[in-house]
Amino acid sequence: MKTALLFLSVALAASAADSGFRPLFNGKDTSGWKLRNAKGHNSWSVKDGVLINTVNKGEHGTDLVTEDKFWNFTVRYEYRVPAGANSGFYLRGRHEIQIMDDFARGKPSKNGNGSIYNFKAPDDFASKPVGEWNTVEATMIGNKITVVMNGKKIHVDVACDQATGSEIDNKVKEPGPFFLQGDHGSVEFRKIEVKELK
Repeated sequence: MKTALLFLSVALAASAADSGFRPLFNGKDTSGWKLRNAKGHNSWSVKDGVLINTVNKGEHGTDLVTEDKFWNFTVRYEYRVPAGANSGFYLRGRHEIQIMDDFARGKPSKNGNGSIYNFKAPDDFASKPVGEWNTVEATMIGNKITVVMNGKKIHVDVACDQATGSEIDNKVKEPGPFFLQGDHGSVEFRKIEVKELK
């Protein structure tokens, strides 16, 4: 098992380096990340190369935040949700790309999966069913956000000059961390990598 995990992390690093991306998640542990609230319940674990947030009924988890901060970048990640899931991936810790089980809805929503939460609905519905891996590539340059989800461009150069809720702070003109929303419900992530842009 240890050999397989070592091979996985080496392969991830090599493939990311080839394209200018570097891993933010090593597939083994949460190195490079910290709990948003150091005293909060740590609901995060790593198993078989997957970062898992497990929030049982009646519990609250804690957001997981990168130790590094970023300005212009492209970030790639994959996530999978159980039924009824609600989470988010935050760009610079302030702009949430919503993660939600809404496949049955069948249409985009301002607060649905792939939305810039409570700010703009996706241009196209791109959600996958519960249990399937979703792929996201999000680019942020200045105040402009472009997002490709599951091969569909769902946001193109969207100007977002405000934090969208549950943000780290409201300093939208400064670099910030990525953070994975952990307080609402269970979610799984893998292959999180970033390429910094000028």
